[in-house]
Amino acid sequence: MKNIRNISIVAALVIFNLSIAQVAIGKQVVDGNSTVLDFNNVAGNTKGLILPATSGLPTGTLVNGTFIFDVTDNKVKVYENDTWKPLSDAGNSSAVVANTSAELGKGVIMGAATSTADGVLVLESSDKAMILPQIATPHVNVKNPYPGMICYDTTSKTLAIFDGTVWNYWK
Repeated sequence: MKNIRNISIVAALVIFNLSIAQVAIGKQVVDGNSTVLDFNNVAGNTKGLILPATSGLPTGTLVNGTFIFDVTDNKVKVYENDTWKPLSDAGNSSAVVANTSAELGKGVIMGAATSTADGVLVLESSDKAMILPQIATPHVNVKNPYPGMICYDTTSKTLAIFDGTVWNYWK
């Protein structure tokens, strides 16, 4: 009986690892079939995605579309075409709590079995995207935003990024 249970667990793990799963956070079902990561975007949502706060620019294998909050100059940045581009003016990183724990593993990969990208959360897909948390007028509704918070503003229909001082909006 124990062998059947162990074989069932191993089979389930193999099937789970081979599948390209969609992930919903804070809800039961992913919206649409072209989404790899989806958040609970109910009316009145005030929770966004917090970017990693780094001290300087990351090294290693960098991939276009990598986002960080750089505490050395207090700017949200994106890696694009072999260079880091600021998405915000200099903000304020005084609220950032430094993570001093040792890094273990290579992070979480969603949408593929493996990735050459080095990140805490890597989304890999040739035909699926991430739906950002959606917040109406975050500069009004998010009472205590954290530096590096990112969301989609449903009112202005823009990408909203908090730099620790002000919200920056991108069309």
